Amino acid sequence: MGRDRLLEPLITAADRALRAISGGAHATRPNPAGSLPSDLSDEDRRRAAALMRVNHAGEIAAQALYHGQALAARSGETRAWLLDAARAESDHLAWCEARLTELGSHPSRLAPLWYAGSFAIGALAAAFGDRASLGFVAETERQVEGHLDEHLSRLPAGDERSRAILREMRADESRHGANARAAGASSIPAPVRALMRQTARIMTGTAYWV
Repeated sequence: MGRDRLLEPLITAADRALRAISGGAHATRPNPAGSLPSDLSDEDRRRAAALMRVNHAGEIAAQALYHGQALAARSGETRAWLLDAARAESDHLAWCEARLTELGSHPSRLAPLWYAGSFAIGALAAAFGDRASLGFVAETERQVEGHLDEHLSRLPAGDERSRAILREMRADESRHGANARAAGASSIPAPVRALMRQTARIMTGTAYWV
């Protein structure tokens, strides 16, 4: 029985990983793109697809971060909060995946790598305690908001469908960050914030092409 209790969270974590990286994500909310138009040239379509592939990779990483943090969370309340946030991020994953299909493109080929690395980072953050873990969430979401603002400005002018998705994602990220701070998030040291930014640059720069 003791071994079963030890294995159960690991099996659950593996199941979440497979669901995140295998494609076919399911959203619980309507796609913000709705029936908005999207009139793009071939060049604009390729550029929009590359940007949405980066955002899809970011949502793979977000799933992994939350799952890794939930696995190592100290309290049941923090674990439940993290998993609830992960479910919202799953909507983002589905919306980005659907938009990539519409654009005739594909997710990053390196999705398993993004997931594995982010899961390890999330679990490491949680190992420092729940307040540190929530602080990591708050800082991550702050950086993601900046990243989404940049992509909103870089999307082709006619791509209202992708733009609507990113705006909804940004609103969710802002709410997650605010909720983490309200739940007692501790501040993240400046060197860690810088390392997070550099890691994100490597992932987004690679996912744009691969």
